[in-house]
Amino acid sequence: MNERTVHDNRQRRLLIGLALLFFAPLGLAFYMYYGHGTWHPGGHVNAGELITPVRPLPALALPLLREGNTDPNFLKGKWTLLYVGTGDCAESCRRRLYDTRQIRLALDRDMNRVQRVLVAEDGCCDARFLQDEHPDLIAIRATPTAAPLLALLPGRDSAAPRVYLIDPLGNLMMFYAADVAPKGMLEDMKRLLRLSSIG
Repeated sequence: MNERTVHDNRQRRLLIGLALLFFAPLGLAFYMYYGHGTWHPGGHVNAGELITPVRPLPALALPLLREGNTDPNFLKGKWTLLYVGTGDCAESCRRRLYDTRQIRLALDRDMNRVQRVLVAEDGCCDARFLQDEHPDLIAIRATPTAAPLLALLPGRDSAAPRVYLIDPLGNLMMFYAADVAPKGMLEDMKRLLRLSSIG
């Protein structure tokens, strides 16, 4: 075997080795995900719990805590962080309202793409406190008119209130349990706003 043939064989083996280095992991990943049938990567990137399928929310003119009513389509056009407050809005309620306010402010240039809504039940809440601390908050009284909206909120009656996320089309798509850190909620919002061409 002459020197030229040896050189060509070495080049061919090198090329095959490089191709295997590239395609073998790709082929293994395809096999594990699609062919094996039992293995899928675990975990998810969002801090909230996705609601599948999403729940379209009804268009309702709801009574504001102070006076007047909302526009029937007030849940459309922006991303909405919705919280249901009960009783006198104790520490956990005030902390969640504070969290949603800080999350919205931390969005900086995208802040105006997000609105915050409070549905106040059972004598909630101190109107003066809301006016002073949360002037941007849309505060609604939970009258029977709001029942069709409230009925669609999963886990609303749980002891630990949740924050619900509504997309700009008026679909309920995610919720955050009471123990979810504001940082996780903020990361979710940044990701959604970056990827979304609506709202």
